[in-house]
Amino acid sequence: MKTHQGKAYKGWQVAFYFLIYGFCHSVSAQIHYSIVEEMRKGSFVGNLAKDLGFNIKELSDRQFRLVSHVSEKYFSVQLDNGNLYIKDRIDRETLCAATDPCFLTFDVLVENPLNVFNVKVEIQDINDNVPKFYLETIKLDIVESTLPGARFLLQDARDPDLGSNSIISYLLSDNQYFTLGEKTNSVGTKYPEIILEKSLDRETQSYYELILTASDGGNPTLTGTVQVKISVADVNDNFPIFTQEVYKVTLNENIPHNTLVVSVKANDNDEGSNAEITYSFSNIPEDGLNVFGIDSNSGEIITKGNVDFERTKTYEMSVQAQDGGGLVSHANVVVQVIDMNDNAPEITLNSLSSPISEDSLPGTVIALINIHDKDSEENGDVVCEIKDELPFKLLLSSGHYYKIITTNAMDREKISYYNISIVATDKGSPPLSKISNISLIISDVNDNPPVFQKSHYVAYITENNLPGGSIYSVQATDSDTEENGKITYSIVNSDMDKFPVFSFLSINPVTGVLYAQRSFDYEDQKEFHIQIIAKDNGLLSLSTNTTLTICVVDQNDNTPKILYPSPESENVFEMVPLASEQGYLVTKVVAIDADSGHNGWLSYNFIQASEPIYFTIGYNTGEIRTSRIFQEKDNFRQRLVVLVKDNGEPSLSATVTLNLVAAEDFQHVVPELGIQPTNGETQSNVQFYLVIALALITFFFMLTVILAVLSKCRKDESSTSFSTINPNIYSQMDPQLFSRYSTASLPFPLSYDVCVALDSNESDFSFLKPNPNVPIDNLLDADNSGNAKENVEEPPTTNNIVEVSANLHSYNLFSQQQIKD
Repeated sequence: MKTHQGKAYKGWQVAFYFLIYGFCHSVSAQIHYSIVEEMRKGSFVGNLAKDLGFNIKELSDRQFRLVSHVSEKYFSVQLDNGNLYIKDRIDRETLCAATDPCFLTFDVLVENPLNVFNVKVEIQDINDNVPKFYLETIKLDIVESTLPGARFLLQDARDPDLGSNSIISYLLSDNQYFTLGEKTNSVGTKYPEIILEKSLDRETQSYYELILTASDGGNPTLTGTVQVKISVADVNDNFPIFTQEVYKVTLNENIPHNTLVVSVKANDNDEGSNAEITYSFSNIPEDGLNVFGIDSNSGEIITKGNVDFERTKTYEMSVQAQDGGGLVSHANVVVQVIDMNDNAPEITLNSLSSPISEDSLPGTVIALINIHDKDSEENGDVVCEIKDELPFKLLLSSGHYYKIITTNAMDREKISYYNISIVATDKGSPPLSKISNISLIISDVNDNPPVFQKSHYVAYITENNLPGGSIYSVQATDSDTEENGKITYSIVNSDMDKFPVFSFLSINPVTGVLYAQRSFDYEDQKEFHIQIIAKDNGLLSLSTNTTLTICVVDQNDNTPKILYPSPESENVFEMVPLASEQGYLVTKVVAIDADSGHNGWLSYNFIQASEPIYFTIGYNTGEIRTSRIFQEKDNFRQRLVVLVKDNGEPSLSATVTLNLVAAEDFQHVVPELGIQPTNGETQSNVQFYLVIALALITFFFMLTVILAVLSKCRKDESSTSFSTINPNIYSQMDPQLFSRYSTASLPFPLSYDVCVALDSNESDFSFLKPNPNVPIDNLLDADNSGNAKENVEEPPTTNNIVEVSANLHSYNLFSQQQIKD
C-alpha cells in the first residue's frame, strides 16, 4: 500500500520546537537568536530593542531599522515595541541546504549618533521534508537462474532535513521471494538492496510488484515510497561495473552550455544485448536537473543550464548503468563549482545627511555605505575609495560599512553641490568594480556681506525735478543664497543740517532705487552726501555702507534782479552835465542772477531810447556812457529802457527805465518836471493826493485873504495882491509837502529844481533859486527803442551805486540850505 504524508505538520509541533530552541542574547556585541524554520508570518522572534539596550521612545527618532540583503525579506521590526517578527516563510533547506548550522545575519542601524549592530539568527531544522526517491518506479530484470542470496541494489531516497530528521530506514512490502538489505558505499551513503530468498521460476511467475518505503527519524515520522517492478528474465549473470565508484569533478561557474563535465564508463562482461549499457541519472537534486544532462549511450555528462557558484557550490548525483539484460550498477558523481569573479561589488547607501551646512567642521559624517560582493575569497575582497580629489574620505566603520566624512571646510559660494563617486573594486582577476554616485548639497550660512559695485557714487540731478520721480539707483550683490542673499537698502545718515534726509530722498528697500521727495533747488543746496546701507536678511545679518554724493545741476529758473536803479520806481532821474565829454560815465545798471554758470551771465541792451541816441551801454558791465558831446539843439531829456538778459536756455530778462536830464547843474531842472508814482501807489492813491493838494491850496488862499484883510484893517499896509505874498510863508512850510503833492502845472511863484533820492519811494523836493533859462519843453520824455545784444559773462558791480547816491544826496543838502538862506 502506497502512503505519502508531504510536508504537513501541526501548529503545536512548531510551538514545541520553539520552546525547545528558544532564543538567546549573546554576551558579545553581536545579538544571537535561535528559531525553527517554517514559523508562521508574524511570529515573535525577540525584543530587539531591549536586547540592544534601547529605549522604545527613541527608536523612531534614531531611525531604528534593519539593513541587510535578507532582513527585508524575512524579518521586520515594530518601532512601537521593538519586537522582531517573522516577515516571510523561512525554509532552512532552501537557504542552507546541507550546511549546519544555518544562520541568517542582518544589521541594525541607528542614527544620532550613528551605530551598527550585527544580529545573527540561527535557523533550526524541523522534520518538514519527506524522504523522496528520484524515480517513481524502480525496474529490475532478474534472470531466473539467479541463485538465492543475490543482491540487487536499489535507488536510495534523500531527505534534505538534518540530523535525526534525515536518518532514513527502508521497509519492503511483504513477499516470499525477496527481503531487504542495505549497502554503504565509500562516502557513507546507504543504499537499499533486494536480496533474493528463493529461486525464481519465470514460467511460474515472471513479474513482481513491491513497495519500498523510506522513513526518516523525525517525530512524527515522515515516509516516502517507490514502486519496485521486477521482471524475471533469462540468464544474464554479469553486472555492469563502473570504472570508479565516485567521480569527482571541479567546474568553473558560468561555463557555456553543452560543455563536457565528466564522462562515466561502465563495463559488462556479457555479450550481445546483455552487454549493451544504458546510462541515466538515478538520483540528482532538482536544481541539478536544470543544469546537467547525460548521454544515455556514451555516459557523458554535459551542462545544459547556468552553473552559478553563488547559487549552488556542490552538486552530488548518482549515475546508473543498466545492461540489456536489466542488470544495473551505480556510481556517484560529485561536481565542485569553482567561484569566478562574475559579480561586481554592490554599494548600498544606508544613511545620508544632505544638505550639509557649509560651516560644518572637518570630520563631519555625511553618509554611511555598505559594500557587498557575492563572490568568495579574493573575488569577494573589496577595496573602496572616492574617485576624485574631493574634501571627503572613507573611514572603515565595522565589517563592510564605511563612513564618508569631510576633510576640509566647505564654501558654498565656491562649490554648492558635490557629486561624490564611490568606486568599489574587488581583488578578482580581472577585477570588477562598481561606481555609485552620492549627491551632496551644501547649504548656505550667512558668511558674506553685501558688496556694492562702488564705494562712492556720484549722481547729477537737475534742479526743479518732479517730486516722487526716481533719480538714481544703487545695486549691491550678496554671494549667499535665499534669505541670506536678500538685500534691503536704507538711508542711514546725511550731511544736511537744515532738513532731514527723509524730507529730500527715499529709497526702495528692495530695488535700491532712490526717489526725490521734493524738488531740488540749486540756489538753496548745491550738493549733499548721504550714506546708504545694504543689509541682508540672514539670521545674523551682515551689512555694507556706501556714500552717494548728489550734485544738483542748475537750471535757468531765476530772472535777473536789478539792484540799481530800483525797478519799483517808474521814473528814475539822472543828471548829465552838459559839458560832459564823449564816454562820460553817466550811471550804471546793477543786476544780479541767482543762477550760476551760463545761466548767470548777464548782458545789457537798450530796448527803448530817444532818437538820436546820445548814450551807449556796456554789453557786459551795464555802464551807461555818453556817445557824443551835447549841443544846444539836442533834446536834453532822454528816456531809456534797459533790458537785462541772462544766458540761459530759454533766457530770462528784466527791464528798468531811466530818465536822463542834461543840464549845467541841478538848479536848471525846471519845476514842471513830474514824478511818476511808484509801483506801490495805485490810481486811487494819486486821486487822494490830488484832493489833499487842492485842499491845501484852498487853505493857503483863504489864509492869504485873511491876512490881507487884517493888514488893511490895521492900515499898516495897503492891499496886497496874490503875487506879492511874502515868499517866506512857503519857507515856513515843509518842502516835502510841495514835493509830494505838487505837479509841474501848479503856479508856484518860485520855480524849483528836483533832487531825486536813491530810493524813488521817498523822493525829496527842494526849492531852489529861480532859473528861467531852462525851457520846460526840453524836459519832455523822449522814448527810443534799443536792440538787444548777446549775454555777457560777468554781472556788473555795485560800485557806481554808492557814487551816484552820494552825489545826489550832497546836492540835495546844498539846495535845501540855499532855500533857508
